[in-house]
Amino acid sequence: MDLQLRDQVALVTAASRGLGFAVADTLAAEGARVVMASRSDAIKTAAERIAHGKIHPPVALQADLSKRQDIDHLVQKTLKHYGRIDILFINAGGPDPGNFSQIDVNQWEAGMNLTIMSAVLLCRAVVPVMLRQQRGSIVASQSMSVKQPVENLTLSNALRPAVVGLMKSLADELGPSGIRVNTIHPGWTRTERVDQLVKNRCRTNGTTEAEEMEKITRAIPLGRIGTPEEFGRAAAWLASPAAAFIHGQALVIDGGETRFPL
Repeated sequence: MDLQLRDQVALVTAASRGLGFAVADTLAAEGARVVMASRSDAIKTAAERIAHGKIHPPVALQADLSKRQDIDHLVQKTLKHYGRIDILFINAGGPDPGNFSQIDVNQWEAGMNLTIMSAVLLCRAVVPVMLRQQRGSIVASQSMSVKQPVENLTLSNALRPAVVGLMKSLADELGPSGIRVNTIHPGWTRTERVDQLVKNRCRTNGTTEAEEMEKITRAIPLGRIGTPEEFGRAAAWLASPAAAFIHGQALVIDGGETRFPL
């Protein structure tokens, strides 16, 4: 299938590794002009890894999504480089793990800045651009925790639904202007973040990594966790013109772990 992404301009945040990297890689492979952002200078190496054999080598920019100034500069630099933004893929590192009694107020504030305010600030910077263009696609990556709570992830369970609420509101507001808004929700996927969460569970439960992985995969009907590449392909499709009539939806990529009636 042609995703019709050739020459589309895509801004992907938290793209130096994991799911963000996989999305940037897939978009670039489909011919999109990708701007990859991360607060770490590892984004330069990540962009170099993707560049080989691509029609348009990705542009690497550093930006801390907890800082409004960084986000504004990121969008300005993207516009200076390409003149437009067709796709915004909202992604940020996950908030700290822990149960409610283990999380202090500072962690709550940091989690809100990372998870909620980064999405708000990215949209405030990019939506006016898309309104001028009268077209665009916004996809916010969150988690299956918006559907059902995940053990030891109180911050994620509490904060990510707020981003979904924002995206639902934007879908109503922006749809008439030709701007699609959707969310995508990964389940257990083989990333460094998941490796860290599994190790945290081991320390909390006094178990081995093999035992924790067995518990996780037992709950997934497909019998395994996902790969970043599988997520990247689904996200690229959802963001692309090939999904032109998909709007205001939440796509869960979790091997069937969360299931609900229509």
